[in-house]
Amino acid sequence: MKLPPLTIGRFTATVPLVQGGMSIRVSTSALAIPVAECGGIGTIGGSAIPLAELQADIRKAKSATKGIVAVNIMFAMKDFYKLVMGSIEAGVDMIVTGAGFSRDIFKIGKETNTPIVSIVSSPAFARLAEKLGAAAIVVEAKEAGGHLGTDIALRDLFPEIRKVITKVPLIAAGGITNGFEMGEMMDKYGADGVQIATRFVLTKECSVAESFKQAMLHANKEDVSLIHSPVGLPGRAIKTPFVQKMIDKVDVTTKKCVNKCLKKCDHFFCISDRLTKACEGNIEEGLVFTGENVYKMKEILTVREVFDQFVSQAESVYHESSGAGVSV
Repeated sequence: MKLPPLTIGRFTATVPLVQGGMSIRVSTSALAIPVAECGGIGTIGGSAIPLAELQADIRKAKSATKGIVAVNIMFAMKDFYKLVMGSIEAGVDMIVTGAGFSRDIFKIGKETNTPIVSIVSSPAFARLAEKLGAAAIVVEAKEAGGHLGTDIALRDLFPEIRKVITKVPLIAAGGITNGFEMGEMMDKYGADGVQIATRFVLTKECSVAESFKQAMLHANKEDVSLIHSPVGLPGRAIKTPFVQKMIDKVDVTTKKCVNKCLKKCDHFFCISDRLTKACEGNIEEGLVFTGENVYKMKEILTVREVFDQFVSQAESVYHESSGAGVSV
């Protein structure tokens, strides 16, 4: 059965597929544009990006597509509100935020008519986000890549949050690698859509270095590990030589903080620097965030091929009558 559209605030995606926003410079306009063109929600990773650069990338995306373009900004960033207001000024369609919780962001969303999408990992924060005015909520479980807010699996966490969210769309995220899983989350668990990130890194349009993609493409299950991030949260990453040093208790402490990008930083290494190194191709010294199920992905596709594959597979298992989701 044909998948339903996903409506968030005043925007409707014809395909209920959200591309996760990955920083630093992993998901840029180069990825967000084709995702939006395919009918999904394309997301630019806006954390730790100079405001002028971020605004230019948003404007580039908005000038190239009539589809939906979002920006993801971590609340943990020191210049969070500056990046939010700058993104809205540049014409972004919606703001996605996680890695901490902001109450003020909903007031900004209401005043500027900008939908705010909250990434949560517990029923309590989901209820709070809906109460304060979130236009949609992303349930991000332990299978996700990057910073994690829970150690609970998606199929255990999502039903608990589905019970308490009734007014706004609820989007499933974490470890989804194909359309059958997308259809399962929508058909069996009542998700209004899904968010995927790792699968979109392994596309031709993603602008990270080829060595970054190859590190993901050749990763085995045992090559993925949890680390402690300076953000103060656990993070899921590939065991690059740098990550292996941390696992082996080798001192990787940064001598001096140059970027000063976080509100609170544990300072034992510079996450901005390490993420940038990986994005640019220095896998030896870089940090490659990834989802838990990256080992299941064995080919680099185009964004269009990802959409065609996900939609056809999802529609083969989706039945409208059994979905319990909400679209407002």
